[in-house]
Amino acid sequence: MTVTSVLPEVQAFLARTHSLYLDGKWVSSSGEGRLPVFNPATGSVIASVADATYEDVQRAVGSAKNSFCKGVWREMRPADRERILLRLADLVERDAEILAQLETLEQGQSIMLSRLLEAGGAQSWIRYVAGLTTKITGQTFDVSIQMPPGARYTAYTRKEPIGVVAGIVPWNFPLLIGVWKVLPALAAGCSVIVKPSETTPLTMLRFGELATEAGVPDGVFNILTGTGRIAGECLVQHPDVAKVSFTGSTPVGKRIAQNCASRLARVSLELGGKNPAIVLADADLGRVVGGLTMAGFMNQGQVCAACSRIYVEEPLFDRVAAGLQQALSGMSIGPGMDENAFINPVVSSQHQKKIQSFLDGATEAGAEMLQGPAAPNKQGFYVRPTLVINPDDSLPLARDEVFGPVMTLTRVKNAEEALSKANDTPFGLAASLWTGSLDAAMRLPPKMEAGTVWVNSHVMIDPNMPFGGIKDSGIGRDFGTGWLDAFTETKSICIQH
Repeated sequence: MTVTSVLPEVQAFLARTHSLYLDGKWVSSSGEGRLPVFNPATGSVIASVADATYEDVQRAVGSAKNSFCKGVWREMRPADRERILLRLADLVERDAEILAQLETLEQGQSIMLSRLLEAGGAQSWIRYVAGLTTKITGQTFDVSIQMPPGARYTAYTRKEPIGVVAGIVPWNFPLLIGVWKVLPALAAGCSVIVKPSETTPLTMLRFGELATEAGVPDGVFNILTGTGRIAGECLVQHPDVAKVSFTGSTPVGKRIAQNCASRLARVSLELGGKNPAIVLADADLGRVVGGLTMAGFMNQGQVCAACSRIYVEEPLFDRVAAGLQQALSGMSIGPGMDENAFINPVVSSQHQKKIQSFLDGATEAGAEMLQGPAAPNKQGFYVRPTLVINPDDSLPLARDEVFGPVMTLTRVKNAEEALSKANDTPFGLAASLWTGSLDAAMRLPPKMEAGTVWVNSHVMIDPNMPFGGIKDSGIGRDFGTGWLDAFTETKSICIQH
């Protein structure tokens, strides 16, 4: 066991009395409420944060709107905004270990994952988006307006920042997904309010300090800690919030969409998934087993795009099942600060109970299950990694998003049956195809109902590759060169001369 020691800087941050981060400084809440932050590996409280009130939301939105109206950020030269955002990436790199440890202590994930994907990935995404700051463009048009006779016109479009953006961040990747909410809005010239999950608020609070240190003007980036019921709802309904960017569950996303529709506010939603993998008989066994083990159990399956359903053609089924069973039996389970532990605790006691209820239901229904090692202690929020073999399609575990270390493995006769089962879901976030056939790799992905389809891999993302879902998995796309379009309005300008 190689256990990472908690840095003194991390211990000092945890010991603070955490307030709200508004106007570039710490501000006390107008209420007395506090929200505990737990270490999922032990179940113990490691910090607490302010529980924002209605009045706090008004202050935060007022701060963001004031900064936007004054133009302290949106009227800054794009090259200067880019320079500040690149400086922010440098500061994240400087404090990467602090951020990674905070992430692991509050979320439970492996410190290796926190270093690689959270702190490391955040740097890459910040630098990518910073580069888009100076690439915002419009178009010019030849127009054929006939009146008055002999008049000439020049017409063009320009992209303008949409205004105040509210980013609502989930608990599974608090820093990285927080960056996905904040950075494109900032790069477009918007002012931002972020509400992190009440379960995992600490890394975003530290990130806010780094944004100020990098040079983001006061009021441009504000952080509200609090519950979805109060802080989240008030943000979504506020008339001065021009856009809501939300990542989370489909039921909550639908309520947000309804609220935004009632006042015609912009919204982007990255929601749930029940992501399938189709494994054809000609697939490479080693690549399948290794790739799907990572895709299903990384971060304890608490990944929006995680593989949760596997459909394998008959000739390869038994070998895939044996390979995954061997992978399960060899998994080490332990706290996130143990660098050798592959399976770590899930984020909270509440989520642990939810996942376990899915497993209990499958057990009662007589489902065949293969499981990895048991939890190392009763205090942490652990769930045994589980593979459910050929479950009945009516089982909740087979149809609903579990969001835990659980996958189903189903035998199918052919690719057509696999495709039918894979598409038989209200979700459409991600999917994968595993095959050695170029023909299948070209023919089947267009038929798979998902926003992202990988071939011979799963769950791998990149800043330059658009990501988002269809059906009940969301609206809009993150990443890619067009990322900032969702945070701007297109204005047409027509000049008679």
